[in-house]
Amino acid sequence: MHIATSHKLKNNNKNGQHIILSLTYIGKNSDSNNGIELARLLEQWRRNNEKSGVTSALVVNDNYFIQNIEGPRPLINEILVKLINEYAYLVPHLSEIEEIEVHRWDGFLMKYLTSSVEYEEYTLKSFSAGADFNPYLMKSTQITSFLKAIFEDTESNKP
Repeated sequence: MHIATSHKLKNNNKNGQHIILSLTYIGKNSDSNNGIELARLLEQWRRNNEKSGVTSALVVNDNYFIQNIEGPRPLINEILVKLINEYAYLVPHLSEIEEIEVHRWDGFLMKYLTSSVEYEEYTLKSFSAGADFNPYLMKSTQITSFLKAIFEDTESNKP
């Protein structure tokens, strides 16, 4: 099985499998579900994609989310098509796509924002326009900086 996988990867290089893309998009919970249901849906998505070479950073609250996914170019393109076709109710909007040399995230990171002091700190500190977390009001550079700030703080708090 390992040999077949190696052979398959060599053939996939012809399709850009070796090129890593970083895709950032924002979404809105337009369904009647709350943010916890949205987080569950995204957790299911994580389990389905975890073994495929994809990494992700996700910030979600009851109404909105920001997700950055990184992985092989063909796979990221498949994910984008699936987002648009199967998850239209999330109202996904592309914020940024770029080629990167190495993954920035270690696995699948998730941060659920609540109405706490921490939430307010990130909202005010991190670039959201207005008093509430709404990525639709943020510029692409603000969205990128927001993700980095949240997960850099998480990494620096590890023992």
